[in-house]
Amino acid sequence: MGKKGKTLLVVESPAKAKTIEKYLGPDYIVTASMGHLIDLPKSRIAINVDNGFEPEYITVRGKAKILKELVSKANKSEAVLLASDNDREGEAISYHLKNAILKKNPDLNIERIVFNEITPNAIKEAVAHPDGIDMNKVNAQKARRILDRLVGYNLSPLLWKKVKNGLSAGRVQSVALRLICEREEEVEEFIPEEYWTLDAELKKGKTAFLAQLILMNGEKPVLSDEKSVEKIIKALEGFPAEVADIKETTKNIRPRPPFTTSTLQQTAANRLGFTSRKTMQIAQQLYEGISLGASRVGLITYMRTDSTRVSNQALDDVRRYLNGHYPEDLPDTPLRYSPGKGAQDAHEAIRPTFVSYLPDTMKESLSKDQYKLYRIIWERFVSSQMKNAVSSTRSVEFVIQEGRFRASATKIVRKGFQNVLKLLRSEERTKSLPKLETGEKVDLVGFHPEQHFTSGPPRYTDASIVKILEEKGIGRPSTYAPIISVLLDRYYVVRKSKQLIPTVLGKIIYEMLSTSFPNVLDVNFTAVMEKKLDMVEETAEDWKNVIREFYEPFKKQVDHIMDTLESVKGILDEETDYVCEKCGRPMVKKLGRYGFFLACTGFPECMNTKSVPLADCPRVECDGKIVARRKQGGRGKEFYGCTNYPECDFITHHKPTESNCPKCGWFLVQKSDKKRGDYKACINPDCDFLHTSVDGPDEVKEKYD
Repeated sequence: MGKKGKTLLVVESPAKAKTIEKYLGPDYIVTASMGHLIDLPKSRIAINVDNGFEPEYITVRGKAKILKELVSKANKSEAVLLASDNDREGEAISYHLKNAILKKNPDLNIERIVFNEITPNAIKEAVAHPDGIDMNKVNAQKARRILDRLVGYNLSPLLWKKVKNGLSAGRVQSVALRLICEREEEVEEFIPEEYWTLDAELKKGKTAFLAQLILMNGEKPVLSDEKSVEKIIKALEGFPAEVADIKETTKNIRPRPPFTTSTLQQTAANRLGFTSRKTMQIAQQLYEGISLGASRVGLITYMRTDSTRVSNQALDDVRRYLNGHYPEDLPDTPLRYSPGKGAQDAHEAIRPTFVSYLPDTMKESLSKDQYKLYRIIWERFVSSQMKNAVSSTRSVEFVIQEGRFRASATKIVRKGFQNVLKLLRSEERTKSLPKLETGEKVDLVGFHPEQHFTSGPPRYTDASIVKILEEKGIGRPSTYAPIISVLLDRYYVVRKSKQLIPTVLGKIIYEMLSTSFPNVLDVNFTAVMEKKLDMVEETAEDWKNVIREFYEPFKKQVDHIMDTLESVKGILDEETDYVCEKCGRPMVKKLGRYGFFLACTGFPECMNTKSVPLADCPRVECDGKIVARRKQGGRGKEFYGCTNYPECDFITHHKPTESNCPKCGWFLVQKSDKKRGDYKACINPDCDFLHTSVDGPDEVKEKYD
């Protein structure tokens, strides 16, 4: 295998190596580095801050054998082609690998190749035009790595000393944590307000339809409660409805641009329910290569990109397909999409490598999730080069005495790009209206008042946090998924019903860091730092200057905070009035991975723990506390019940808040539904505070111990 005259080609993963190996002849050996082989050690900071911030690189633990084998294969080859990913991390992998090989064989010809897709033509073209290592990319990666290491290795000991052992903090993750915590504060502080809408049910012939009240006595109505709605109904009942105005409007609906990393993660989250990590894992598989019978091919282009740019070759490919299948929806010239604000535009958009690989013909070769992701990538790209869809909206206004009502119906009159959409197709909820003319009278069947509550700000999801990170210039396409994963892995954030919610620990970390290091957690400051790293890659900034400008004031602040900040460890192990029912010792409030809990001070002799009370039991003459519970065995959905069970059988499936009802004194609970999102309501079934007409008694009897 390692004879002279052969060329060694090194990629990052075995899957990619397997695909490329099929494209090149017997003169090439393709092998994988398995990612970074040389990096900073985990056990120490390894940055010489007194000598120009020079890093100390070592062979990654557990990777020495791989590196040794690669160097050995290189020594037996005539030349080496380094083909790691075409981004900063990939460039750094190639750089370190080149240096390691040259130490053993200084005269060996080592070159770098890059490609945006793993197809026979793309690989052969890259091999035919090798180049050198891009040191600007290497320096940009080095700067980011050192910057993150300096932040992490200075903040983590501070957290160990002031908060809890074993904690860690990252530069970009901390900013994302701030966004999530600030949104949670908004959610918790929001108190919904009641409002009503009023629809009139009208009828012509056999067709009945609804029209909503838009004006009363020439002004927009204020429907704040049921009484105000009933007053209007009383004033309008018994009068005829007459068509006052008819408007017809058409609207051009433009296709969306092909996917970037950010928009792919957002759409996969919203449409397919994928986490950002899952989306990137599946996209990596589609990029690196899928076996299609005897052949193996990468189905999509590189999946870490912020660009909507598409190559001329790909445009020719999709236009040929459309001309054959949807000629009426093919524009005269290719559509071009402008890159987003701050886009580096280093790679093409995410697209299928060959439009002719139709999703349905690929289905048998793909897993269920691979098919879904490939399908939306294919649909988004093909539709982006098609004509607009056109919708027509008919809006009819009716007068009933002094009230003015409006009904609208929209239909698609030309599907255009929507012809190729399946998984990305929007649900078309069209209303039908009968043929009407101005001055025509229609029957008034009745009125339909409906109670609503204003919705608070939604918690972040994978999709919305990626969107805000991109909008604010925090992180880059390769970092969005890892940012979320790190916060979840550290238990600073949990994911519930697809929402990202900060834990107690996450809130403590955020409060401490935002107070002590406002710059590090400042969104604009982080965005500026990202731009400086980009400028290093563009040779407009020296990487050492970027590090020095940040580090010197940061280190002074760390030292100051270390000396002056009061430890909160005492808060985390808080004394309580609770007594251990097993041994009689007092219990303390501790912070664990999943939040606060009560633990016996007799540990380790007594290992009794239990949930922290969340509220007082609202039952009359019961002195119990409401705590989190699960059914026997610890499985099933969490609920909240009284500590005096079975004497008191009060339970609720909604988590108590820290607030009590101002009307009856019972506690408020956090509720959520599709119509209103997150909102608070009184737990008392006989109290109407923040209840809707459909909210019923919340108490149920269920055995839980």
